[in-house]
Amino acid sequence: MRMLLLLAAAGALGTLSRYGLGGLVQKVAGYGFPYGTLIVNGLGCLAIGFIMQIALSTDIIPANFRIAATIGFLGAFTTFSTFSYETVRFLEDGAWVAALLNIGSNLGVSLLATLSGILLGRIILGGV
Repeated sequence: MRMLLLLAAAGALGTLSRYGLGGLVQKVAGYGFPYGTLIVNGLGCLAIGFIMQIALSTDIIPANFRIAATIGFLGAFTTFSTFSYETVRFLEDGAWVAALLNIGSNLGVSLLATLSGILLGRIILGGV
């Protein structure tokens, strides 16, 4: 139960951080390109790479903190960090086909799902 509360708290912080930082970056950089999302995704990827490398190579980061930080905070901050970490792991293992499949399928499924959601929303709202 304690871990669930820790994950929930970390997730809430991740969500608020994404909202705040993404909005701030967009305000500063302008709204012509999703710079806020790009910055959040880049920082999330940097953070998950760093945390996982340290946590799995040393005893510096306790397992509870690693789980809360990666699944809770970064899971809410950006799921792109998880995708990127998994892809880099495939590449480090020499699993190029798996890495390319991961990239292609995540991109394809995500774009198709986003388009489907947009179309479904338009249908429900009565305008295609």
